[in-house]
Amino acid sequence: MNDRTNELGQPIGFEVADWSPCSRPPREPMQGRYVRLEPINADAHAQDLFEAFAADTENRIWTYLPYGPFASVEECRNWIEQTCLGDDPLFHAIIDGDTGRAVGVASYLRIEPAVGVIEVGHINYAPALQKTRGATETMYLMMRRVFAELGYRRYEWKCDALNAGSCAAAGRLGFTYEGQFRQATMYKGRNRDTNWYSILDSEWPALERAYEAWLEPANFDEAGTQKTSLAKLMI
Repeated sequence: MNDRTNELGQPIGFEVADWSPCSRPPREPMQGRYVRLEPINADAHAQDLFEAFAADTENRIWTYLPYGPFASVEECRNWIEQTCLGDDPLFHAIIDGDTGRAVGVASYLRIEPAVGVIEVGHINYAPALQKTRGATETMYLMMRRVFAELGYRRYEWKCDALNAGSCAAAGRLGFTYEGQFRQATMYKGRNRDTNWYSILDSEWPALERAYEAWLEPANFDEAGTQKTSLAKLMI
């Protein structure tokens, strides 16, 4: 697709025909089987999130985030009000379908509608959400909005290169590793090298089929154990 040249014989990228800018992600809930994502709201979500995050008594979930942990509900509320109510990043609370309580957050950020590029980040799953069907469904719902609803071309995932869990999650979720930006930033008084990952719009149809098959209730036994892994469904 990249064998085109200009009138000088220089190689150039393939043509993006009939392109028009994407819309920005709307402030509308995303409903799944196991979770619902809704724009974060301090009144609705601060108490639930504080309690859910507090279940991580070692505060491991905060190691690779530039904020947290929070010592009180008021600190959590202040963080939401001061950091999470803008349009970029656009934070969502993740609501457990069984309990109706917020058990995590995730956001869209670095949103570039003109060229169809958007990033997912500020992901923080409380222990109650980790390694559940809802955790995977959250990422599926966010991808589906980006590609199927809004028509973006590129979906990015970036994380601290030392965050082994996030790096592994990116691979499991279908992102392609693109490289490392050394000394990309600093946070909490320390250096961060940043790993970059992406999914392209051309890859979405196959990923969508894999996610939908994995999320089917029939893919889990009575104990809730998966019968076929997401990785196998992506082959």
